[in-house]
Amino acid sequence: MPGQDEFVVTPYEVKGRIDYERLREQFGTQSVTPELLAKLHHIAGGELPPALARGIYYSHRDLPALLDGFAHGTPFFLYSGRGPSGPLHTSHLLQFQLCQWFQQRLGVPMYIQITDDEKFWSSKTGIAREETAHWGLENLIDILALGFDPKRTHTFFDSRSIAALYPLAIRIARKVPYSTVKAVFGFTPSTNIGLVFYTALQTVPAFWPSWAEGRPIPCLIPCGIDQDPHFRISRDMAESLGYPKPALLHSQMVPGLLGESVMSTTGDRSDNALFLNDPPHVVERKVRNAFTGGRATVEEQRRLGATPEVCSVWALWRTQFAESESKFADVTKGCRSGALLCGECKSQLLERVGRFYRSHAAAREKVKDWAESTIVTVAPHPL
Repeated sequence: MPGQDEFVVTPYEVKGRIDYERLREQFGTQSVTPELLAKLHHIAGGELPPALARGIYYSHRDLPALLDGFAHGTPFFLYSGRGPSGPLHTSHLLQFQLCQWFQQRLGVPMYIQITDDEKFWSSKTGIAREETAHWGLENLIDILALGFDPKRTHTFFDSRSIAALYPLAIRIARKVPYSTVKAVFGFTPSTNIGLVFYTALQTVPAFWPSWAEGRPIPCLIPCGIDQDPHFRISRDMAESLGYPKPALLHSQMVPGLLGESVMSTTGDRSDNALFLNDPPHVVERKVRNAFTGGRATVEEQRRLGATPEVCSVWALWRTQFAESESKFADVTKGCRSGALLCGECKSQLLERVGRFYRSHAAAREKVKDWAESTIVTVAPHPL
């Protein structure tokens, strides 16, 4: 395990207590500043979503240029994806909720990649090929249920979309030497060749609309900052292929229910996240047992207050369940002052989580009728 001041952040491993400013400097990205948020607020013509307003998305590459271009009539598209190894949990939705907001506000197309191949290749638990295919479709339905427009949303389901992806993947793969993926991802002699080629497949959606239409179309990729190394490779090769470098918008990692030392993306700890297929009694148990920033006794917490920044329940309020900035401010103030005890805070949260689960389940049923129609199976050009 890393020491107290050490952390590890890669596309395949996240551990330790992350110093996000230090990580941003290591990756060489730019800060999401108040001025940039004001620009986005102006262009979108409405309030920013919680993940932007509350600083969860904190880093970017080339976002101002993309927004300036859009303001002057240059359209862009969104790209994000999911590696299907099991059911989604609420923290997995973060990037897709932001994409849905962009699509709704700006009317831009959305491209989703379901990497059922990569999860089969990279799984340390030996997940079966049939499982990645099954969870791929289930995950896609959950993503689309967030409110995506079926006319503006397209899916690359890797194993089913390979004919659409492969002609461009061939060109991309030729630009990426093995030494690059080995250095970026730490591949060893035992790494299977599927993962080596996957870098080319993950890059395809960032260029696919430009390839399809025969003109440069900018791309915006909201993602966890742990995914930045993947797309640095995509950006490095973009101009040599005649495509724009994709802009990136990075989020911090969301702490799991077990505390900030165990991220919610740690998928082998079932009590660490609220999975979308958890029944109500399981959701309640997980929230009631979640790690908090509270004190040892009620008297001490009333007197000294709690520490919201280390609390996994506060993290859920922050990411999506505080419906307004005023509610989020009230929760934070009450926690810090000791006026809001952990038990009451969890009860209030559970009400909102329950409403979300019921609403999402209803939306999911409607999406099932058209989810598979978004899957792209044909290349726009034969070569």
